[in-house]
Amino acid sequence: MGPERVRFDEPMAWHTSFRIGGPADCLVQPLTLRELKLTLDFCQGEGVPYLIMGNGTNLLVRDGGIRGVVIKMVRGFDGISRRGSLLVSGAGALLARVSGRAAEENLAGLEWGIGIPGTLGGAVFMNAGAYGGEMKDVVEEVVTLHPATGETRSWSCGELGLSYRSSIFQETDDVILEVALRLKPGSRAVIEGEMKTYTERREARQPLNWPSAGSVFKRPPGYYVGPLIEEAGLKGYRNGDAQVSELHAGFIINRGQATARQVLELIEIIQERVEGLFGVHLETELRVVGEDQEDGAG
Repeated sequence: MGPERVRFDEPMAWHTSFRIGGPADCLVQPLTLRELKLTLDFCQGEGVPYLIMGNGTNLLVRDGGIRGVVIKMVRGFDGISRRGSLLVSGAGALLARVSGRAAEENLAGLEWGIGIPGTLGGAVFMNAGAYGGEMKDVVEEVVTLHPATGETRSWSCGELGLSYRSSIFQETDDVILEVALRLKPGSRAVIEGEMKTYTERREARQPLNWPSAGSVFKRPPGYYVGPLIEEAGLKGYRNGDAQVSELHAGFIINRGQATARQVLELIEIIQERVEGLFGVHLETELRVVGEDQEDGAG
């Protein structure tokens, strides 16, 4: 694949929206299914651990980095097409781009995805959602690759175990390749108007001008995360360059040189304070991967 798409000691801070993370031993960016299969075959044959990632928008990589191979599936897996009433997209396409394409095709139901920065595959993996919509409402079928057998499989929506920020793929090794979405006929003008409203709300309420990984915590039943953290007196609280956003307390932002350790310590402070005051445990929806950096390491 060449040095452009196979990189060694690659800083993961360059590949995550948090702009945090130590180096991956090797980062591979396959463009085709064949290249993906060859990469997986190599890893399994040599006993090398690997991690599949998308756009890195819900990912916190620890300061010691990632041992083994990181397989980044964005370029090459981002084609979008219409098949009758279905909108079909590669897993590497950004959800916001898929949402925009749906509007161009006069298809409604994915307006809420316009401001979500992750890939479509990542959105299925996490059952992403916003403003009352979520992936389980629109997914018709998912095509995956099984690393051990090299075989592809189609899954219906009912087989995916989609629930709040969860899917069956969090428990399996299957790699999401393609997603078919069943949307509803609509008016492009109306759809884009709704998208504009969601975008304005997001820009007004979320700290989009700072590196972050989006909402850190899952919403606990009966509560909203932001107000709980604010009532606990932690809005704006800093641990080094990791800070609870002053705009939306459900976000932790990187003020410049934040480390993963600082973010994880801040998460723990928030969890302990909220549970102590309100008896509510905040569960993270952020994916944390990699190894801690040894004390004194360069």
